[in-house]
Amino acid sequence: MSTIAAVGTPHGKGGVAMIRISGEDAFSVAERIFLPANKERFAQRKSGCTYYGSFADEGGVFDDGLCVLFASPASFTGENVAELYCHGGILVTQKLLAAALKNGANIAGPGEFTRRAFINGKISLTQAEAIGGIIDSKSEKHLAVSARQANGSLSRALDSVYTDLRLLAASVYAFIDYPDEDMTDVSIEEMRDRLKSCKERLDRLAGSHTYGRAISEGVITAIVGKPNTGKSSLLNALCGEERAIVTDVAGTTRDVVTETVRLGDLILRLSDTAGIRESDDKVEMIGIERSKRAIDEAELILAVFDISRPLDGDDERIIDEIKASGKADKTVCILNKTDIASDSVAELPFEKRLCVSAKNREGIDALIDTVSDMFGAGEIGENDEIVVNARQCAAVINASNALANAIDALDSFTQDIAGMDIEVALSAIAEADGRSVSEDIVNEIFSHFCVGK
Repeated sequence: MSTIAAVGTPHGKGGVAMIRISGEDAFSVAERIFLPANKERFAQRKSGCTYYGSFADEGGVFDDGLCVLFASPASFTGENVAELYCHGGILVTQKLLAAALKNGANIAGPGEFTRRAFINGKISLTQAEAIGGIIDSKSEKHLAVSARQANGSLSRALDSVYTDLRLLAASVYAFIDYPDEDMTDVSIEEMRDRLKSCKERLDRLAGSHTYGRAISEGVITAIVGKPNTGKSSLLNALCGEERAIVTDVAGTTRDVVTETVRLGDLILRLSDTAGIRESDDKVEMIGIERSKRAIDEAELILAVFDISRPLDGDDERIIDEIKASGKADKTVCILNKTDIASDSVAELPFEKRLCVSAKNREGIDALIDTVSDMFGAGEIGENDEIVVNARQCAAVINASNALANAIDALDSFTQDIAGMDIEVALSAIAEADGRSVSEDIVNEIFSHFCVGK
């Protein structure tokens, strides 16, 4: 593979910028543009050592800084790697990268350094995806999960199931090759129990994805209600700032206001919608239609009702819209304005009901707990592995389904038929952690990484 280079720090002004170079010729490229203060020490090329010096191109010296060398295979990519640290100005960073490219390196593509680490066997595909999670994380929980998986926790969990299934497959092969010799050391009853154990472990992983997606990608959430119930106040309370205009005038919100906020460990992709009511105002009617679409698209609905006023026809329209969408079980009924009224309202057809004062942020902690439980937080133990990635989850589900078929085959047919399904499960797990995955999938995964990572 060619030697590649890219800026490894964000674009813009800063104290320090870093250029990463990786490939067989990384050291020689660095030597052409880095002038060490101590030439004899630099000539030793000790891996992991830091050297001070100057950077130069055909025009002469333009900056001073540091060079760190990592010799193959003891580097992130598994190749020779040179990291050059210059001052973090836009021009000086561009000059240093240009000097590397003029002296034998090629510009790196998105995620190419991490991709090379995967191709060279330094990390698994799940570890590579977890590195992307560390970069993209918006919540402490997502960061913690990604950091753990970058160190191989999910790879180890999958490998444990893979190893157990491979042993069962070997037993099946022995049965197929020597049907009359009783070469297999695993009885049908024992095989069934071990297959069920493997399936249960896969099902726990797959079941964690609802929570994993909520802490990583976020939950599509619609705040709905009639005008002037406090929807925008609730949005502002969740955002922690005045994101939406709040007045006593009904119908202030005429369009959908979107915001991404952290709710406990979860991420909510919030939409504060226009109040749904009967109206002849053309602009307001457009906003109301968008509110109805937001209900249809939502994974979580926060339905806001004004506890200081009796329910009326507009409230009933909200209830009917939610019922029609089939999302009553995904709705939290927010009984707002407890700061000015404490009387309960008529029974509402929602299982989850909370009394809240969005204005004073009262009841927000209870909302955090309720929504967290809706998306599986209560089912996740402190040390449980969490699948945050849809691709991984799909592969785990495919493996679990194959094991269900294998268990049925043991009941209805023979071990060799079950063995075919065990092979399917092994293949699915191999796809999940990158042992066996198509180049198209690899390309898609790394295309979402930033250049320089």
